[in-house]
Amino acid sequence: MKQTFIAALLFFTVTFFGQIPNTLTPSDKVYGLSKFWQEVNYNFIYLDKVDRTMWDNRYKELITTVQNTNNDYEYYRELQKFCALLKDGHTNVYFPKSIEPMTVMFGDYKLFTKNIEGKAVIVRTNLSKKDEIPIGSEIIEVNGKPTQKFIDDNVSPYISSSTDYVLQDWSTSNLLKGLEGETFIIKIKKPNKKIIELTLTHKKTEEKEVFPPEIKKQLLDFKWINKETAYLSLNSFSDEKIDSLFVTKLPELYKAKSLIIDLRSNGGGSTNVGTEILQYLTNDTILYGSRQRTRDHLPAYKAWGKFIDAKDTINIPWNKKAYLSYHDQLYFDFEYNPTKIQLNAKRIVVPTVILLGHNTASAAEDFLIFADNQKHMIKIGEKSYGSTGQPYLFDLPGGGYARVCTKKDTYPDGREFVGYGIKPDIEVVPTLDDFLKNTDKALEEAIKYLKINKK
Repeated sequence: MKQTFIAALLFFTVTFFGQIPNTLTPSDKVYGLSKFWQEVNYNFIYLDKVDRTMWDNRYKELITTVQNTNNDYEYYRELQKFCALLKDGHTNVYFPKSIEPMTVMFGDYKLFTKNIEGKAVIVRTNLSKKDEIPIGSEIIEVNGKPTQKFIDDNVSPYISSSTDYVLQDWSTSNLLKGLEGETFIIKIKKPNKKIIELTLTHKKTEEKEVFPPEIKKQLLDFKWINKETAYLSLNSFSDEKIDSLFVTKLPELYKAKSLIIDLRSNGGGSTNVGTEILQYLTNDTILYGSRQRTRDHLPAYKAWGKFIDAKDTINIPWNKKAYLSYHDQLYFDFEYNPTKIQLNAKRIVVPTVILLGHNTASAAEDFLIFADNQKHMIKIGEKSYGSTGQPYLFDLPGGGYARVCTKKDTYPDGREFVGYGIKPDIEVVPTLDDFLKNTDKALEEAIKYLKINKK
């Protein structure tokens, strides 16, 4: 029986792989690889943190590897794996539109996974499977490997992330990602400790209803926690409409004795969109944002720098500039211009808690930097995403594209948060028990804090 299944699986796989786009020539593949390698070498702001020998050796190995990939999907996977070596959340390789991997759909099954306490927990299913696979069940094995081993071997090497905890989150949510027709054999441990095995093959799921139902977040959510505390969830800075939505809430917000600002679902957008809101939440006339730098390229200096040793740079600025240029360590520091507030409106300066988490990213992290010196504000939750910057986008052969981070941001005093995340003042880590009880411990901690620390 097992031999019959394997034979059928092999037949299906061969049939399926024939449908994968295979449009790239060996020359195209080498060009795309070289294009990405070149742009990283020329523009990547964190090149100084990369082992250049490892990076160049891997590039040379891939020249042969990519030419021997069987199709466009395999080729782009190799590029993604190469990109992941850079460990940066704003440097990525993206598939062409002709390649659409699936993550949660397996025909009769629809499974959503999340990293909770280091476990791959099923947090949502299609409605018809809610009793067969209760939420809170844990995937303990994938294709014969313990889940973490499968992640380490088959998932995380292809994901670009600036922080190890976001890498684990993404690896868990993408645990079963693959193309239509790809099969996974998984073992699930239910909350009652019973273990079952499922064979899942990626296929569109027709059933739309899921359990628990997905709650769609608005761009801005507002509610009263109690008579004194207002709750404001800013869920994205990618649409400037949120600024006008915020203004419509001002009459209510002016009544608040304390405030909770939730940035846990804010993946970023435009920094200016966030500061438009923040200016209402401070009495200051100046907001201090991040310091920024980018790479500087002076080819003649790079040529001269080849003949200069480190000892020759002491107290000789010209030599130092040439030396740094040759070693790709010459930078341009942007003029630091704090944001001046020119707002003729009433401010809302009350005890304020900002909720943050692993999905608080990019422009939302910039918001946290601007708010860092506000004495009436405190941060509660988990570390932020730990990645921001200005990505440079460029096309790759076959319709895909990549981006490379070109700008480094730090706190005004030079402290780094990219690669580390912005730390909360009070850390609250969600547990599986919290999830099963639908308890928001971070929000509870915020309410508790504001009750004690009244104005």
